[in-house]
Amino acid sequence: MSRPGTAKAAFGVLLLMATIGGTEISRAQERPGQSWREIKCTRYRTAWSEAVARHGTQGLSKDFLSRHEAFLASGCTARADVCPRSAEELDLANMMVVAAMNAGTASTFPPFACRK
Repeated sequence: MSRPGTAKAAFGVLLLMATIGGTEISRAQERPGQSWREIKCTRYRTAWSEAVARHGTQGLSKDFLSRHEAFLASGCTARADVCPRSAEELDLANMMVVAAMNAGTASTFPPFACRK
């Protein structure tokens, strides 16, 4: 039995993957001389912006959003400490892992982790 919203989340992942489509959108934002970490962060930031623009922030807690913003503000170097707790947060986190992998990063790149 699937969780309510699973089909919606799967559709969202497919939509996001099609939008990112091999990262053509984010490649336009890359600059010569950027490190691989900076390139991955640029691609991830683009995917995040697109996902939030498409799906909004309903169901996303202030803590989830602020911790994720801190990750982006760090240049994607901050310790993974964005813990998805609601169904909407988990769906978005799952979308972002797939989008990150589609953009050429590892599945461990996104900042999602729940400690204790």
